[in-house]
Amino acid sequence: MTIQPALFHLPPVRPTIRAFAQMVKQRGTAALPHAARRSDQAVYQEITCHSALNKVEGMPFRWTLNPYRGCTHGCHYCFARRYQNQLELDSGEQFSSVILIKINFAEVVRQELARPFWNRELVAIGTATDPYQPIEGHYRLTRRSLEALCEHATPVGLVTKGPMVVRDSDVLADLGRHARCTVYISIPTVDEDTWRALEPGTAPPLQRLRAVRKLVDAGIHTGVLIAPVVPGLTSQPRKLEQTVKAIADHGAAFVGANLLHLEGGTRRHFLKYLSREFPALLPRYERLYTRKYAPKVYTNEVYAMIGLLRARYGLAPRESRASEQPSEQIVAALNGGATSGGKSRDRATQGKFFW
Repeated sequence: MTIQPALFHLPPVRPTIRAFAQMVKQRGTAALPHAARRSDQAVYQEITCHSALNKVEGMPFRWTLNPYRGCTHGCHYCFARRYQNQLELDSGEQFSSVILIKINFAEVVRQELARPFWNRELVAIGTATDPYQPIEGHYRLTRRSLEALCEHATPVGLVTKGPMVVRDSDVLADLGRHARCTVYISIPTVDEDTWRALEPGTAPPLQRLRAVRKLVDAGIHTGVLIAPVVPGLTSQPRKLEQTVKAIADHGAAFVGANLLHLEGGTRRHFLKYLSREFPALLPRYERLYTRKYAPKVYTNEVYAMIGLLRARYGLAPRESRASEQPSEQIVAALNGGATSGGKSRDRATQGKFFW
């Protein structure tokens, strides 16, 4: 029997997020339809979404946009790892090796912004996975979404570790003129050994700092988030000062910081990672993180240290914190062991908060 050629070549049917999770649950990632493995060895699955703007509570913003799920940056501390169970994926290796691409994302964004009840509230981009991870260079979902936001004069706050953000300087500058636009480049540390250990798939810190300079020179309100501060790995006074100084040297408009928090799949993955790579730190983490957040006294001391360094290098804050009053221990740590009264502190005291 002769097989007649098809009159039409139908495009592949792309699953929704819910359908994707069901397929993974039943047959595993090996059975994903039309998934593509690229040169970085990650598997990329195109999916469709019914909505793009995501409403959130308890944050400085009410709406978020995230065109991708999963992230090849593979940061071991990433809080978004804990959402993997929603996709029937694990929070370890599959977080950085199985990436979902919401192929119709920009079109859905445009439709939602055109609704009569949209009142142009602040939209945060990159709150879950990075909008400028490498695959954005191919799909351009972030850029196309920014173009829609600009057309609808919607203010944007964008968080990324990806220097690719410089590609979209034109759109970001337009957003700043028509609405409001702030770019937050995430740089937890400029210490290269620590960067390699914690953020295996990201661009080097210096490359991100150069992106800060280029964005500022383009007239875009751009600062840096030391996010997260990782106890025992990036929290030492010497490392923090090196990072804040580098941020100031590259012209950032502000600097902010967030302390690591551990929950769900992120906690399981990070503690397993510590046990393998930094076993001496594991007992300290088990004492410090009996809950999702570190104790308030520790958190306040870290933020106070950042506040003191920010003042030293003439940087503006991202936001004010009532806790940013440096204690004598902090002054001592930054002054080589001498307190504000000139007295020295022993090593045990200096290491109390920063290991």
